[in-house]
Amino acid sequence: MNNFFKHLRGDIFGGVTAGIVALPLALAFGVSSGLGPSAGLYGAIFIAFFAALFGGTPTQISGPTAPMTAVSMLVIAGIVGAYEGNVEKALPAILTVFLLSGIFQIGLGVIGIGRYIRYIPYPVVSGFMTAIGVMILITQILPSLGYYPKEDENLINAFKPQAEEVILENILKEEAGEGILVLKDFKETIKRAHEITPEAIDQEAKSLVGSYSSGVLGALKVLPSALQKMNWTELILTLITIVIIYGFKRITTAIPSTLVALLIVSGIAYFAGINYRAIQEIPSGLPIPNLEIFTEFNFGVITPYIFSALSLAFLGAIDSLLTSVVADNMTKTRHEPNKELIGQGIGNSIAAVFGGIPGAGATIRTVVNINAGGKTKLSGMIAGILLLIILLLLGPIASQIPAAVLAGILITVGIGVMDYKGLKAIPHIPKVEVVIMIVVLLLSVFWNLVYAVGIGLLLSSLMFMKKMGDVTANKSKVKNIKQSATNGEKWIDELNFPENLKEEVFIKHLNGPVFFGFTSEFQALARQIPNTASHVIIRMDRVPYIDQSGLYAIEDVLHDLEQRNIQSYIVGVQAQPLYLMKNIDIVPDLISEDRIYDNFESCMSVLSTIVKNEY
Repeated sequence: MNNFFKHLRGDIFGGVTAGIVALPLALAFGVSSGLGPSAGLYGAIFIAFFAALFGGTPTQISGPTAPMTAVSMLVIAGIVGAYEGNVEKALPAILTVFLLSGIFQIGLGVIGIGRYIRYIPYPVVSGFMTAIGVMILITQILPSLGYYPKEDENLINAFKPQAEEVILENILKEEAGEGILVLKDFKETIKRAHEITPEAIDQEAKSLVGSYSSGVLGALKVLPSALQKMNWTELILTLITIVIIYGFKRITTAIPSTLVALLIVSGIAYFAGINYRAIQEIPSGLPIPNLEIFTEFNFGVITPYIFSALSLAFLGAIDSLLTSVVADNMTKTRHEPNKELIGQGIGNSIAAVFGGIPGAGATIRTVVNINAGGKTKLSGMIAGILLLIILLLLGPIASQIPAAVLAGILITVGIGVMDYKGLKAIPHIPKVEVVIMIVVLLLSVFWNLVYAVGIGLLLSSLMFMKKMGDVTANKSKVKNIKQSATNGEKWIDELNFPENLKEEVFIKHLNGPVFFGFTSEFQALARQIPNTASHVIIRMDRVPYIDQSGLYAIEDVLHDLEQRNIQSYIVGVQAQPLYLMKNIDIVPDLISEDRIYDNFESCMSVLSTIVKNEY
């Protein structure tokens, strides 16, 4: 209880700040998903509160995120298409899939899958995150231009012949289901065909237009029409929003620039009487559970989407645990991965019941929370409560926000979520890893996000197995017993290590390749080093190979040691790791070449003259 009150002030500041940051993003992600701003807000409220309450990362702030929204958008579009474009009819099925994804996520935590998330290679994560950014940017082109395909009469008219065919086909299917033989009773078919109204054709055409223009490929297909019919008012509002978001950050980061842009642009547009398109109305009052999920449950309807639910569960797990690692590095703590998955699953399940879109641990909001003083899970719960208060008090006002403002916010999110670190490293990392990154990127954008990650993992595994086979073949030699004893697990050259420096000089041995499956253990190095250490020797004599994930893990550890004023030295680094470390400037930016030694003796001969025995 004392610990609770000790951190109460920091948790309040952290939760309130994170909630304010989450507000515009929640509204924007809700609109982007296709279910409207209220769905994003409901998701942010319930996921933030319950994922914090039951999760395993005390400082994590959860809610709708770019990756989860991108996949949710595809799921929603598919189910709405199956319901002939009627979102209201499709909603119970959509929310059931979201509920299943939450339940699956709880299951992943229960069976202990959380500990294996760290085995995802960096090129796969990099390609995936960049793909998310590209997808958001492309899909937000249309709303930023003020173009909505379902309102384009020319496009709708072009699809009316196809709409008539679809309606007629549905009539034939209905008759077949009723046991009517069309060839014997074609009068019934003609009668039903004559009952087709222009409104029905128009509605079906709009549904077809929605399917045709959905997603990345759909946005690109209708882009020529969007450019011809762009609404300059909407475009200007979008551009002003983007300018304020980036410009205000140069003034101060104490106040979230997205919130500033939302308030300024929305206020000007509303009070100046500008004719703009507002977001969908946000219902006032407490969120109400959608009981149709249970009362109208039809297993046959959701069967085709079970894999989609599982995909959302895995994606949410990856998204959340990557953010948990960021939180660990900032707070010098260790999260509980399986408990975190259970908490995220509970949050997503409850959010689905109340009509919210799925979410995960959000990196930006978590960092904001920690920087503002958040220490315990109370901060995440406060963020959810704040959003609920905003919903109850300001729902009607928020309904007046221009859609173009949210498009501008999403464009900045898309730009920010891309992995520039990985993109900049393309000329310097092994070509095989570049290929994996680009394959994941292209398949995610133009085909399927989840399949792209699966293919990336498969390619990474095959590449790693081949590399390890090559390394084993190159290092395999016939040795006698004396040689084996000398070159075995004992580090003979350390036997004469000065006793008086054992508190000041810390030695870390790396045995074998530093690859994507080993990075989390290696990053634990910084936490193992005692406070007495002033110098660290990282022995890489037995590291024949390093991949991109391992490379960035070394970079993180060296950077952390530098911040703690601990001098780092590397001994025995082989050609391949050294080549990559130089290519991305770990050498000499983080560790100069004069602190890299060929052997342990030469390193110690220098350290013994400069290290003082203080303990």
